[in-house]
Amino acid sequence: MFVEIFIKLILKPLLFRIPKTETESFRVQVDDLPYFYDTLHFHPEWQITLVIESTGTQFVGDNVERFQPFDVYFLGSNLPHVFRNDAEYYAENLRAYSVSVYFRGDLLGENFFDIPETQHLQALLTEASRGIRIRNNEPNALTDLIKSIANKQGFDKLLTFLQILNEIDISTKKEFLSSITYQAPQKELDNQRINATFEFLMKNFEREISLEEVAEIANMTPNAFCRFFKLRTRKTFSDFLNDVRVGHACRMLQNNEKSVLEICFASGFNNVSNFNRQFKRRMKMSPSTYLRQF
Repeated sequence: MFVEIFIKLILKPLLFRIPKTETESFRVQVDDLPYFYDTLHFHPEWQITLVIESTGTQFVGDNVERFQPFDVYFLGSNLPHVFRNDAEYYAENLRAYSVSVYFRGDLLGENFFDIPETQHLQALLTEASRGIRIRNNEPNALTDLIKSIANKQGFDKLLTFLQILNEIDISTKKEFLSSITYQAPQKELDNQRINATFEFLMKNFEREISLEEVAEIANMTPNAFCRFFKLRTRKTFSDFLNDVRVGHACRMLQNNEKSVLEICFASGFNNVSNFNRQFKRRMKMSPSTYLRQF
């Protein structure tokens, strides 16, 4: 829901090849970089990711929200996604640090998740088709397990993997990200339109944007664009734009960069009453209350 600056144009979700050797049934990858891979992509493997350091915006299916340290994601097979770091990660010497596990559903044999002891995990794999997030404010048993698997080998590594799946399944903090009705665009032209629209909004949300202007970016009439955008994102254009602006305001409030009034106008809102209304609708509290919490 909450979006930061998304700069790079993504023409379509890319099929991503996960490298795996003959000596491993699933892959553990540690990313310790200035910023994460920033192109919308998908792959047949399921993915579990722990964000250890860095912040930014995650796109999962039709869901767009902020990510932060200690967030855990479980993403289903072929679910389009990207973790886009904030703008300063591209300009400053910062750290994007995560641990990910990639695996296929048949890694332990075709029927492993059908036996009585693992049937609950089969249901979890199905749920991951929408994308699952577990938000944590500090390390815990699940984050420790994911972080530790990078240093495990052989049977210990496999056992830790199964423990991770079980911890995700029993967590009471699971949030589904993408809508049940989400369908990835199948036509290349649809991908081009939706991603060109995203790029334009991320670059220009701080100023007034008209429906006619953004419809022209997609090379559509305003009415056709409204129908297209709602079908692909499950949101109206104005709701999505306000999500972008509120997300930007949240980050500025967290960093205590400016006063609430200054943040209102810096986020693209043209009056304080509308800013307060839109912020409270999404965050269930006023900007001033949000600021005090941080």
